[in-house]
Amino acid sequence: MILATKPTNVTKRLGEIRKEMKEIKVSRSRSLGAKVVYEALKVLSEGGGEMRGQEVISSVEKRVAFDSWESEQYEKTGYIRWKSFLHFFSIDCIKAGFLVKKKGVWFITPEGEQTLKLGPIGLLDEATRKYREWKKQADLAKPSFTQEVTEEVDEEDDRQREMALDEIEALALDGITKAINSKTPYEFQDLAAALLRSMGYFTPFVAPRGKDGGVDIMAYRDPLGTQSPRIKVQIKHRESTTPVPDVRQLMGLLQKDGDVGIFFSTGGFTPDAKSTARSSHVHVELIDLERFIDLWRQFYDKLSDEDKAMLPLTPVYFIAPANI
Repeated sequence: MILATKPTNVTKRLGEIRKEMKEIKVSRSRSLGAKVVYEALKVLSEGGGEMRGQEVISSVEKRVAFDSWESEQYEKTGYIRWKSFLHFFSIDCIKAGFLVKKKGVWFITPEGEQTLKLGPIGLLDEATRKYREWKKQADLAKPSFTQEVTEEVDEEDDRQREMALDEIEALALDGITKAINSKTPYEFQDLAAALLRSMGYFTPFVAPRGKDGGVDIMAYRDPLGTQSPRIKVQIKHRESTTPVPDVRQLMGLLQKDGDVGIFFSTGGFTPDAKSTARSSHVHVELIDLERFIDLWRQFYDKLSDEDKAMLPLTPVYFIAPANI
């Protein structure tokens, strides 16, 4: 005789299995999220507190061994699972005050430094707890009719939308960065001159190939350079950071009243170089790759069509996440 299980018991057991599988999936997802977020904050802490977002992600990839599931590529989007999880769970860290992302650069806060002591799981649990506190306060601040609608939206959906925005911004920045890095030094020099023109400056001198006497671009407020500031520009298009001697060399060229120096360096600047520029009695402005991209986007509409063609951008519009 074959004994059949009652249908109600079968349904109940199926429900239990689904719940168990979901718990396993959630547990595995949070474990991965904790691992990558913790490692990202460690990278920032060890790197002086701030780094380009893409450098953080590259460092995490080198330091963490991922299994096949963690490194799997999503078929529809092409994103890698662990990278998506890093973007997803970094939202909790941002709302908790552990992490700041600004124009492609990631910063670890003092609170984030302290939370590293909790370990991966402890850090993510604390970030999620603070995220939920922030979400509750944000929902209370909305008009009552908005609260009624958003109460039905799962908090994970909110994170998914914010994660999508984060990934889109990261992809856009990565694309612009690669386009600039593919330029020759003289092509990047032309980009810098174009940016200055978009700001209302005249650029009567852009150094040709060969010796330039330390000045790559001269920029004026008027065609003859009779008005201050008169800007002397130095360009370094390379991966390595620009050291103090290079910055001091530009300072030595600022000998007249109204002279201002601008140093463009796609490799960034050493801490000593930044400190020297800040404390200098002459005005030297340091512009790294992130700041250049930000300025290019900011003044893009003021570029001539010819200058736009050197590094063309296109706007993309989409629904922004709530509470940002």
